[in-house]
Amino acid sequence: MSFLPAKDREYLKSKGIDYAEHEEGGHKGIILKARPLPTGRFDAQQVDILILLPAGYPDAAPDMFYLSPWVKLANGGRYPRKADQPFQFMSQTWQRWSRHNKEWRSGADGIWTMLKRVEFALEQAA
Repeated sequence: MSFLPAKDREYLKSKGIDYAEHEEGGHKGIILKARPLPTGRFDAQQVDILILLPAGYPDAAPDMFYLSPWVKLANGGRYPRKADQPFQFMSQTWQRWSRHNKEWRSGADGIWTMLKRVEFALEQAA
């Protein structure tokens, strides 16, 4: 049974994004599978991205996101700023990217907004 709103499922399907929905330990999360990373920025070319959906989503904003495998910056071999803490979900240790959202628009935003935030964070990682 899907917990992701129909508009979000339709958006992901229209973009050809492979995803899975999982519930564990009171968390509802979607895993975006094999997503490409910005070329030359990290020590990996693609990752799975976990987005936890809070109670009240889509009116309530998702907060952080998580990567597997963990990545480091290609230039310098260090973890990106605020991306060095573990998070356990689905028997995996995910790399937590602490990026908070204060501009979520209830009734207007959805998974497409969160994806843009993730893409921006990955492009700007330092």
